[in-house]
This record gives sequence, structure tokens and C-alpha cells, in this order.
Amino acid sequence: MASLLFSPITLRDLMIQNRISVAPMCQYMAVDGVPGDWHLAHLGQFAQSGPGLIIAEATGVEPEGRITPSCPGLYSDASEAAFARIVSFCRSVGASRMGIQLAHAGRKASTAAPWDGAGHVPHDRGGWTVSAPSALPYLPEWATPVALDEKGLDRVRAAFAQAAMRAERAGFDLVEIHAAHGYLLHQFLSPLTNQRGDSYGGSLENRMRFPLEVFEAVRAAFPAHKPVIVRISATDWIESGWDLSQSVGFAKELKARGCDLIHVSSGGLDQRQKIVTGPGYQVDLSATIRADAQIPTMAVGQITEPMQAESILRTGQADMIGLARAMLWNPRWAWHAALALGEDIAPPAPYARSHPALRGKPFITRT
Repeated sequence: MASLLFSPITLRDLMIQNRISVAPMCQYMAVDGVPGDWHLAHLGQFAQSGPGLIIAEATGVEPEGRITPSCPGLYSDASEAAFARIVSFCRSVGASRMGIQLAHAGRKASTAAPWDGAGHVPHDRGGWTVSAPSALPYLPEWATPVALDEKGLDRVRAAFAQAAMRAERAGFDLVEIHAAHGYLLHQFLSPLTNQRGDSYGGSLENRMRFPLEVFEAVRAAFPAHKPVIVRISATDWIESGWDLSQSVGFAKELKARGCDLIHVSSGGLDQRQKIVTGPGYQVDLSATIRADAQIPTMAVGQITEPMQAESILRTGQADMIGLARAMLWNPRWAWHAALALGEDIAPPAPYARSHPALRGKPFITRT
């Protein structure tokens, strides 16, 4: 029986050759928001290995929206050209579809890379003023964000739309909007971080308002035949926070506006979260959203084995599988998964001799 993991999936007019997706992974290696050779090598290694979809890391839609000063952005001609180079290279070595995650870090912006302590970066060390739904810092010792006013909301909404247009020009097949992991759009969704008294705070309808407006702006700016998907944290893992039932409601509203898939993660909003992790610990969240909102989902989180991924798809818990750390550890994961599931693989020609079936055989037969 053919595996589901290696069956194609179609989102709008985009046919993706298999259900394996390289999830966005922050690299903290950009210069002034511009991705460079590191990103070419990082994403290129996956493109050589045959996953159906590769999604570039969280990319700020404005300079102040980057997580760190070393994160990429998609708000300048230089970054657009750099991403176009990367997309072109990836297309030249494989058939993977290319996506990009558009993001705004909100109150978690202007921070140091993890290996530099991950703390707040002040102005005199290259940092900037951060913004959020409400003036609540992520940690007591971090800078208090400026609550976005109407002008600020307009600016951020427009920045997402402009970045989507740049993504199209750079050649991306798909856009993912980042509304997870405690970044700006997640901050609007959760009652723990959104304490506004206007039409963007309070009720679930109001807290969803700005993220839905951002989705609508991106959907209008990106070509209609190309998919727009959304990554969410399905729960804050904190009592009285954002939870699975609210995520189902949000997914339904996104579907009604043309969202093509929900990439289901969790947590990241507040360090009080209590998460019990383990293999596939977020898969049930994906399953519930898929069933209750009737929308395709991507499951992610400690999915490491081919049969584990296949089982998630066969039991209807997700439509795609997102891999992050597993791909960093083994960039050829898709090759090994194909072998384990009895599927054919087609490495790039210079690597074809690595296939176990060719061991002991000449690579080229001359006559």
C-alpha cells in the first residue's frame, strides 16, 4: 500500500509532492535583515533532500518586528533580492515548494540570539522600542512595550501586506502568517497579553479582530491561486489563557476568509506555561482543529520517525507533517523515510550513488 506521507497534497493551485514540510526554524544569522549564504546553505540542504514544502524562518515584516537584530526581514529591496536568490537555488536542486513565514515579534522583539543570552537588547546595543497590544512586558526586566494605537495597527497591517507582495516577487509558492509562540498576533489573541479596552480587546471576537484583519490583508496582497496558511499556538498551557476551544473558533474564522491550512503548534506566550512534552505531544491539538473546524492541518512537535508521521496522517489527525529539529539533525530525513516506507526516492544526480540499492554497483555504465 502506498504511503500517505509520500502522497501529494494540493492547496489551491499548488501541488506539493509529499506531506513532509520543513518547519520554520530561526537561524539568527541575517545582517540588517538580509539573509545570506548561511540561509542559502541551510535551506538548500533541505531542497536537495526532497521534502514537499520548505518554509523559511520567521521573517519580520518591519525592522521592529524582528525577534533579534540578526533575524531576517522582508521589508527592503535587498532582503527581497536575497530571498529570490535562495528560492531560485532551491528550485534548481529539487522539487520542493517554497514558503516563507511572515512575522512580527511584538513584545518579544529586540532580543539577543539564544547563544547570546536571549535577553532584551537595549537601544545603545542595537535594539529598538517594542510594541504590543497592551503595555505588558514579556519579563519584568524587559522593556515595557508601547501599546499599538490606530496608526500603529494600520502600519503593521500594511507591513504584512507589503511583505506578502515582496514574497510573491521573490518567487515563494506559499505564505505562512505567524500567529503563534507569543509573538504579536498571538499576543492579540490571548487574554493574558491583550488587556485592551477598545474593539481589539476583551471578547474573543475582539481579540481575533486584528489577526483576522492581517490575514485578510495578506490574502488580498498574495496571488489568489497561491495558498496562505497560518501557524497558531493552539493553547497557552496556562489557565484562563488562550486555549483549544478558542483556537477552533479562530480556525473557523480563518477558513471563512480563505485560509488554506492551520499549522498547529502551542505555547510560547508566557513562561508560566506548564507543558508535558513527548513524542507527538501536540498532535491531538491538530486533530481537534482539523475535525471541529473542518480545515486541513499540519502537525508538528517531536515527530521524528517515519512510521509515527505515517500513523498521524492515516488516523486523520493532520494533513501534513512539520519537522524542525529532526531535519536539523538529519537533513536527509525524507530519503530515509521513503526507504522505511517502501517508497522510491530520487536524490539529485550527483548524490544518486548514495542510495542503498546502488551499493556495490557502478554509478555509470559505459558502453
